[in-house]
Formats: sequence, structure tokens, C-alpha cells
Amino acid sequence: LAKMFDHSLLQPVFTDAELEAGILLAREVGAASVCIKPYGVKLAAKLLAGSGVQASTVVGFPHGGHVTKVKVVESEIALADGATELDMV
Repeated sequence: LAKMFDHSLLQPVFTDAELEAGILLAREVGAASVCIKPYGVKLAAKLLAGSGVQASTVVGFPHGGHVTKVKVVESEIALADGATELDMV
């Protein structure tokens, strides 16, 4: 059942330790993905390597008001950092 859910770690008040704990929890339960803020993608990709849990992130979050060129750059960086799924606002 867990494989059907994305584990969201987008709360603005999470510490780095809480993000790491959330990533490890998603790996342990076999979630579909961990959706994390862009700066945490490298960490998520590293901790999830080989687990089958995808590292995902958001683009244009939270309001989607970024111009297309900014979203393209955000997307390229996220993919280079190891994201395998992008949720664009």
C-alpha cells in the first residue's frame, strides 16, 4: 500500500535532521517517492539510492508564479541533483 503514496517533506519548518528522518522513513516503508524541497534533493537521492523509492521535488512552489525560464532552470538543477520526478506548480 505504501508504494501508492508520495511522502511529502515540504513543510517550511523542518530541520535537516527531520528531513533525513523523513527520507529514511519513506525508504523503510517503501513509499512511491519522497517529495522534498529543491535544496534537499541531493540528500534524498543519496539516501534513497537502490531502494526503489523515487526522489521528487517541486518546481515553482508554492504558488507557481515563476516565469517559464525560471521553471526550466529549476527543473534542470533538480534533475542534475538526482530528482526522478518533478511536480510543477
